Amino acid sequence: MRRSLVIALVLIGLMAQVASAQHLYTHQKVDYTFEIPSPTWKTILEPDAAHEHPEFVYGDRLDGFLTIRKEIVEAGTTASQLAERDQVKLRFLPGFVEGKEEVFNGRLDGVTISYEFVKTGKPMLGRTYYLQVDPRTIYALRFTGLRDKLTRIRNQTDLIARTFKIK
Repeated sequence: MRRSLVIALVLIGLMAQVASAQHLYTHQKVDYTFEIPSPTWKTILEPDAAHEHPEFVYGDRLDGFLTIRKEIVEAGTTASQLAERDQVKLRFLPGFVEGKEEVFNGRLDGVTISYEFVKTGKPMLGRTYYLQVDPRTIYALRFTGLRDKLTRIRNQTDLIARTFKIK
């Protein structure tokens, strides 16, 4: 009984540490918020008069890079259709290997696409979450990084996308 209590207290402490490591990203020039799961994520570019979109890195740009874009589309365009359109542009990346589309559920639902490419001779991975707000608005959360490093933080990229919501 005593052992179970100690284990329960340790687990509660660990969960509290994880929860305290997360913080909410918000900015007066954007109309959304999301949870940043680790202090390793840093904002490198805030929206201002010259830059409309924030940018984030996970330690180093090659370890993980995130940019967020608001896409205004024709009424009725789905997240899947926008993903297909973007894949056509990505085909021109050196060493491009198309990945599969997967349904994604979070505060906003949509799809995600993963793909591989080569940058400066290094194997890279891209993962974009297309989150549908309404029939004319889709947010694209674009993550890129070294293939092995971005794969290791997949749980964090998923959490960012899952907690993404409109203010």
